[in-house]
Amino acid sequence: MYKFLEAIVADHMTRPVKSVSREMTMRELEDQFERDDYNAYPVLEDSRAIGLVTKYDFLNCFAFHPTQMLPHYDDLMNRTVGDIMTPDFIYVHADTKLTRVLQLMVEHQTRSIPVLDADRKLEGIISREDVIKALASFTKVK
Repeated sequence: MYKFLEAIVADHMTRPVKSVSREMTMRELEDQFERDDYNAYPVLEDSRAIGLVTKYDFLNCFAFHPTQMLPHYDDLMNRTVGDIMTPDFIYVHADTKLTRVLQLMVEHQTRSIPVLDADRKLEGIISREDVIKALASFTKVK
């Protein structure tokens, strides 16, 4: 267990990472979510992360209030990732401790966090599953 306290993201993150562009339509995003069974994608522009789009962001487009006029389904599905992405997102670096990642995931109830370098270039992604595997690997009796 104590080895987990020293573990860093670089040794446990997932690579390569699938990403999307801000021009991708909601329809294309829906297909990609279904095909990959991911919960989030980094949004890249010129090889740099400019946002994060999640299944929550996708579903939020369909959450309406009684006072709102319901847009046509095709109009919603033709919106782009750039319209719905979260531009201010949590990210970590490869040398971030897994204990910090765990803290961020719990505090922000997030399933995965992009791993960026100093120039905001995508290096990987760290998911809850990656953290759980790391915890398990350090707690197994040898």
